[in-house]
Amino acid sequence: MKKHLRLCLLVVAVAALGVSLAAGGALAAKKRLAFGGGPTGGTFNYFANGIAILMSKSIPDVEVSSEGTGGSAENLKRMNSGDIDFGIVYSVDLWLGNRGELPEDNKKYTKVKPMSYLYGAPAQLVVLKGSGVTDVRKLEGKKVAVGNAGSGAALSAQRFFESLGLWDKISPQFLGYSAAASALSDKKIDAFWVLVGYPNSSIIEASTSNDIALLDLNAAAKESGFYDKFPAYSPTKIPAGTYKGQDQDVQTFQDSTLWCARADLDAETVYQALKVTYSAEGLDHMVKAHKAASEMSVKTGLDGIPLPLHKGADRFWTEQGLKIPDNIRAKD
Repeated sequence: MKKHLRLCLLVVAVAALGVSLAAGGALAAKKRLAFGGGPTGGTFNYFANGIAILMSKSIPDVEVSSEGTGGSAENLKRMNSGDIDFGIVYSVDLWLGNRGELPEDNKKYTKVKPMSYLYGAPAQLVVLKGSGVTDVRKLEGKKVAVGNAGSGAALSAQRFFESLGLWDKISPQFLGYSAAASALSDKKIDAFWVLVGYPNSSIIEASTSNDIALLDLNAAAKESGFYDKFPAYSPTKIPAGTYKGQDQDVQTFQDSTLWCARADLDAETVYQALKVTYSAEGLDHMVKAHKAASEMSVKTGLDGIPLPLHKGADRFWTEQGLKIPDNIRAKD
């Protein structure tokens, strides 16, 4: 009897060990991925957090963490090196980086592939109302916060001000959006630049303590040949009423914000990521994460894509019935 009892206990123990090992193996097999967002207060972070939460909840054995970063250019470089798996990158930065034409950086970042268009990111240049700065050219000699060093915002600001011949005549301040809003409110700077979807929380923050104004950027862009040199940028407007005290549309330009992945990330993971995000439930989740996600749809999924897609993205968009242009078809 005792021998039989010992045998039963041994069987139970072995079975329990097997379950434990199986559970441990499943845990060990969980794929942990990193998603590069952007500076505090920027739209990138809302999108990175939203997609990371959605993927972690909806894709078995996948856990995605979002990381704050310097923004577009940093995400491009970190995906290229394999430091992060996903990231948000501006179309212009992806294009120039692939060609080795980023400012003061001739390295070619070719190990990053686009997955989808997320939203248009308009340039927004904020000043204090009553400061006397009513035109972008009046910023000569002024302190202008342009975003974190190396960020997509800072790079776009440099391109824009260089096209006007003003980059060497302003004093660029490399501040993140929230820090720039505080500095403007404290009158430590004269203007700050953001390249994000609207409404932007940092601009809202600045408008709570001061009357602000947004400058027209489109007219100067046209006159300077900015659109001819950088055709990926396109004219757009910030609708009246977007911010406190803004009673007119403000003309500006925008870049396309793209969801990208490192090129060697497996195609199935990329496919599943798009599948859950572009489902009806996924899109509803993203709009709750940020209003700018209202631009996300299957119809706009390939807007602004300048380079060949990731293989997993090519499969997904083909299944959605989109005709993929030859120049952005996934390459072997």
